[in-house]
Amino acid sequence: MENTETNLALATAREQVRAVFDAGVSRVKGFNAVVDYLQQHELSGDYYLLSVGKAGSSMALGALSVLADQIKTGLVVTKHHHAEAELVACERMQIIESDHPVPADASIKAGQAVIDFVQQAPADARFLVLFSGGASSLMEVLAEGMDLAKLSAMTNTLLSIGYDITQMNQVRRAASCIKGGRLASYINGRETLALMISDVPGDDPAVIGSGPLTPIYDNIADVDLPTEISSVLADVKFMPVPDSAAFANIESHVIATLDDAKQAAAQQAEALGLQVTLHQEFMEGDATAKATEISQQMSAAAAGIHIWGGETAVTLPKNPGRGGRNQHFALMAAKALAGQADVVLLAAGTDGTDGPTEDAGGIVDGSSAARAQQLGLDLDHYLLQADAGNCLEALGDLVTTGPTGTNVMDLVVAFKG
Repeated sequence: MENTETNLALATAREQVRAVFDAGVSRVKGFNAVVDYLQQHELSGDYYLLSVGKAGSSMALGALSVLADQIKTGLVVTKHHHAEAELVACERMQIIESDHPVPADASIKAGQAVIDFVQQAPADARFLVLFSGGASSLMEVLAEGMDLAKLSAMTNTLLSIGYDITQMNQVRRAASCIKGGRLASYINGRETLALMISDVPGDDPAVIGSGPLTPIYDNIADVDLPTEISSVLADVKFMPVPDSAAFANIESHVIATLDDAKQAAAQQAEALGLQVTLHQEFMEGDATAKATEISQQMSAAAAGIHIWGGETAVTLPKNPGRGGRNQHFALMAAKALAGQADVVLLAAGTDGTDGPTEDAGGIVDGSSAARAQQLGLDLDHYLLQADAGNCLEALGDLVTTGPTGTNVMDLVVAFKG
């Protein structure tokens, strides 16, 4: 009877943790965020719609639902398999599904399509531009001296050495003709409203999608880069950022953030009758170390729901297995929480895609390590091989949401009984 009651309590806790995560994601879903903004800030007249990012489809649908026939035509660039059927059926929308997290041929085609779309719009056109995470990889127009092979190799290196999104985008925009404010030169002074979902610490528009419409006048030559990166950039002829006059008619707003998701998650936990501890610090650094640290905190934590947000990193071995930073985080937490029957922990990406996988992350508890042992699964082996996904799948501990229509980095939600 005691085991049955424990199992029921654990199952309930896992359901509650997942409900809290889902509520956080729903608040920052591209459709919802765009609708909320446009209903509060009424737009008059016609607009040309450009939406780029992993939330590109969802954000575009939000704009269409409010503005309807005010949208003359539009271009949406999103990740493969992320375009929603309702958008595909809209004859006014051109849709390009592109490459992420490593740019490839479709990224170059998408970048040129963006320039063509902007340049071919009338001289008096007004643009509604929607950006979300993933835009850096999904569209690109390369500077002279950079080619796709170099770009792909550089991106793979950036992903493998544990660079955070701010560092990655600083390098990416240096080799681009449209990032770091350079897209503004093609807008050519026309009125533009840019709405963004932030997937970066500090919610800086210059970093979101590598800032296509936000000027940043840094010099990559002043940055201490790994040799494998600096050697790729050595032959690149950097395109200058337009002067301030190019941005005079561009208005930018960040409409959904990680903090928004955390607050909505906390509200859901309270609605479930649970005490909430909302951890304000940004979660970053090595995924193994951070998972260990948070697991230790949970051992002595107050009862209820605990919520963190941020983005950790994993340094990959030469031949990594299946997984991403959140799956790695969850599996490390399973090891650290072994035997603690009153703790459940979920780590997942709000975009529904953890690393190069179709899963969002993992949800584990104090019994996960024992279940792994019963199945003959060595947690240390899977962690060393960066193969957390296969282990979590065998345990039934994967979190799989499908594309969520947003991207505000990652959430960790933990329950203490």
